Amino acid sequence: MRLILQLKLTVAAFVLCAGGASAAVSVKDDVGTTITLAQPAKRIISLAPHVTEDLFAIGAGKLIVGAVNYSDYPPEANQIERIGGYNGFDLERIRALKPDLIIGWATGNPQRQLDQIKSLGIPVFLTFSKKMSDVPGVLERLGELTANQAGAAVAAKQFRDQLALLEKTYAGRKPVRVFYQIWDRPLMTINNTQIISDAMRVCGAVNVFGHLPDLTPKVDVEAVLAANPDAIMTSGEPGVKTDWLASWQKWKNLKATKNNHFFVLPKDSVNRMGPRLVDGARAMCEAVEKARQ
Repeated sequence: MRLILQLKLTVAAFVLCAGGASAAVSVKDDVGTTITLAQPAKRIISLAPHVTEDLFAIGAGKLIVGAVNYSDYPPEANQIERIGGYNGFDLERIRALKPDLIIGWATGNPQRQLDQIKSLGIPVFLTFSKKMSDVPGVLERLGELTANQAGAAVAAKQFRDQLALLEKTYAGRKPVRVFYQIWDRPLMTINNTQIISDAMRVCGAVNVFGHLPDLTPKVDVEAVLAANPDAIMTSGEPGVKTDWLASWQKWKNLKATKNNHFFVLPKDSVNRMGPRLVDGARAMCEAVEKARQ
């Protein structure tokens, strides 16, 4: 009996040790840095609205103890404590929240601010999806970091399935040349590295300024007139046609003006590289199809 008890204790000890070893998690982020945690994260700070959406989508929203301004989806995210925004982070507040993981945005968080946060010694996982097909992989890696693999697998599959349907639906259709405006003064657009351009590709649209080197290049009115796009798009609140688009209507020889091909897309689903991006892409494809017709 004593021998059997000893064997049971030995097996139990082995299981505990094995469980402790397996609790460690290590994944690579979108800039190639390997993030290693001794155990899955339990207190997370989100430095981007799309990151907050990602975490809720995989079932890890309850782990977020701090988030940046405009982290407003789902509605529960509005209850999370704010730690700053694009203009700066409250490092003291971040430290006081005692996060064991910070998830940032490689191109949306200024490097100076990221460097300040890294100086706190807290692991930082950076996201940067260049293509729509990159989004599910981020969900899956966040699932690893938070021990929410099952929820991440469901969210990733749903995104991939919807994306595949869009690609199948619009593959091979006549290209539509689009100018996508993200700001008015100065006039700004996006290049092909920006994920919205990949949504255009899915829809069979061509970004007329996709070849420019900057992620969000400045252009002038003359350049847009010379490009002569079939359609002009921007994003904003549902049902609101911004003054930005109205200003183009004075150029009567512009193809977009001749055919009244001006479209306002839902801003959060199009602009955030999270799970709702596929919904934004669907809205974009419908707009592109109208211009194509």
